[in-house]
Amino acid sequence: MQIAMNTVVTMSYELRNSEGDVLESSQEPVAYLHGGYDNIFPRVEEELHGKSVGDTVEITLEPADAFGDYDEELVQIEPAAAFPTKDLKVGMQFEGEDEKGDVVLYTITNIEDGKVVVDGNHPWAGERLLFKATVTAVRSASKEEVEHEHVHGAGGHHH
Repeated sequence: MQIAMNTVVTMSYELRNSEGDVLESSQEPVAYLHGGYDNIFPRVEEELHGKSVGDTVEITLEPADAFGDYDEELVQIEPAAAFPTKDLKVGMQFEGEDEKGDVVLYTITNIEDGKVVVDGNHPWAGERLLFKATVTAVRSASKEEVEHEHVHGAGGHHH
């Protein structure tokens, strides 16, 4: 069976940065619903369309195709007193809102003299990435999966 609209694709994958370091890889195969449901990067979905079990894709993702460009405006300096805990550490994450009211996940990148630097960029924003995947299974999606716009069961979403 070929990957097409409303098929469930199971694959193993690896994501590397431009230096060749592995950023993420699947320990177990992962599944997603194919067909423009924003369950995977659109460029990757494009490349996988029409592929079958055993096929491999290797794609270079520019920042715009992955986690976006690095946005300096998402880096802010806040007083330590503005945080809900006094036990602040670099790497901690907090949810906040951007100027449009969208939820942004901020990561503490520095703490000094009562000031805390938070960065709302994804850790891999601005990076060119290499995505490599091997298709391990393809099946038709159930009516419920299409209605919910994601995979149910093994490798997917559970209610």
